[in-house]
Amino acid sequence: MKLSLRATLMAATVFASAPAVAQMTDNPMVGGAPMLAERNIVENAVNSADHTTLVAAVQAAGLVDTLQTEGPFTVFAPVNAAFDALPDGTVETLLMPENIDALTEVLTCHVLGANAMSDVIGGMIADGGGVHMVETLGGCLLEVRASNGMITLTDETGGTATVTIADVVQSNGVIHVIDAVLLPAADDAAMDEDMPMQTGMDTGMDAGDNPMVGGAPMFPSRNIVENAVNSADHTTLVAAVQAAGLVETLQSEGPFTVFAPTNMAFDALPDGTVETLLMEENRETLTRVLTSHVVAGNISAAQLTARARASSDGFYHFNAVSGAALSAQVRPSGDVYIFDESGNAYLVSVADVNQSNGVIHVVDGVLLPR
Repeated sequence: MKLSLRATLMAATVFASAPAVAQMTDNPMVGGAPMLAERNIVENAVNSADHTTLVAAVQAAGLVDTLQTEGPFTVFAPVNAAFDALPDGTVETLLMPENIDALTEVLTCHVLGANAMSDVIGGMIADGGGVHMVETLGGCLLEVRASNGMITLTDETGGTATVTIADVVQSNGVIHVIDAVLLPAADDAAMDEDMPMQTGMDTGMDAGDNPMVGGAPMFPSRNIVENAVNSADHTTLVAAVQAAGLVETLQSEGPFTVFAPTNMAFDALPDGTVETLLMEENRETLTRVLTSHVVAGNISAAQLTARARASSDGFYHFNAVSGAALSAQVRPSGDVYIFDESGNAYLVSVADVNQSNGVIHVVDGVLLPR
């Protein structure tokens, strides 16, 4: 969580271009109230019966003055029902003074530092071949698409919102009403650890929505090692982790993102490679190979996808704990491939296996450092 989000948002207004020209006609009604184009975002929002929760949140975060400045801004405005759909207690917890930074991060995931009318957004989607990535003032990456004539937004957790009312012109930008709350990635949100925010990770004792791996349930209440030892597809990886002395590390708090090669991935290496790596004298080399599969932080498949599509070359470039350079690419099929330093590309065959200390993505090849 960036503690300077409110300052960043304020600074953005200084460099933004001129505000939208006020218009008196053609603005849609919102929440039973007329939206007057000569009024600013806050002045209009307070009159919408469908946005009382959003207005209360903006007030609690201290963002009223910012959203009344010149802008321009594009605000994707969730209706009350969108906030009501969050897990019980989420809104109440966010509105607590001690959670102002988390609240600010959520709210600024809905704000762009530009005036983006629906036709402009549609043009960017078309230019992008059906998808356009946009970064909000809060640093969230949103995947924007057009579906059945409607604009949809997918956030960093994989949640999707639809624009239900577009192009509500304001004196300092535009509002698009949406039917869901857009959330930042779970590992970026500076929320109280007891906050019941929907993050995609089940912290209960059952496997929940976690995929099976190697014929075994994966429990999000257990750590990476505790789950991996139960996978029949990862016995070689577990043996290698033990031989390298990395068990305690991968049982620590993390969080870690682990790209976990299957037994078949190790079997595909040249004959004798695994046996040689497991020798005591080659422990340093084994450690480098294994830590080339580990990344600091909890990176979901949705984040890998969003960051790859937002990049200029179509790849998300990042470093493993070993320092090895890795890249993620999304194919037209939607499949995610991870490239190692040797230029090999391997499919993420099972994604988002949530752990108590991070996430596992199963890959069908061993990522080799140079």
